[in-house]
Amino acid sequence: MKDRFFIKRSAVATALAAMILICPARAAFAQNPPMFGRTPTASPTQTSTANASTNKKSQETAKGGSPSMGDRSFMREAAKGGMMEVDMGRQAEQNASNPEVKKFGARMVTDHSKANSELKSIALKKGVDLPGVKEPGRWKSDRDYMDAMVKDHEKDLADFEKEAKNGSDPDVKQFAEKTSAVVRKHLKLAKEIQGKLK
Repeated sequence: MKDRFFIKRSAVATALAAMILICPARAAFAQNPPMFGRTPTASPTQTSTANASTNKKSQETAKGGSPSMGDRSFMREAAKGGMMEVDMGRQAEQNASNPEVKKFGARMVTDHSKANSELKSIALKKGVDLPGVKEPGRWKSDRDYMDAMVKDHEKDLADFEKEAKNGSDPDVKQFAEKTSAVVRKHLKLAKEIQGKLK
């Protein structure tokens, strides 16, 4: 009888000891659950960095950071036209027989090189790829060159004024507005020279 009571007491004591050991372990486990099967939460540093990145993107969009398809198309066409004006201007500067045509060619090189640089800078900032240099057109006479310049500048002026009025990106619109004033002067001068040539 004593033995049976001793065994029962011993079993109870063992069970109590096991419970005492298990309870703190369960509490610790509850405070620090294992990583498997649980979604990790972002640290305060990661959260603030993500928020800053989102805010920056929002600000860029608000400032017109990403040009519309229309703006991009305008930029590419303006780049092509600008490079053509520079290349043809160089040819006129070197090969024209009329001094006014030579002078006009030199002005095309100066003014359009400046505009091309501004456009490249905007395109780089906006992530827009501009086309490369194309082989310029050839002409047979000073009159042919000036006819081409009048025609090109009429088209360019219409395109630049349209972008200045209807474009969505503020930087591209400002470029178009500023450059359209230069193109307008070029067109007026080209028509004057054209009228003097036979």
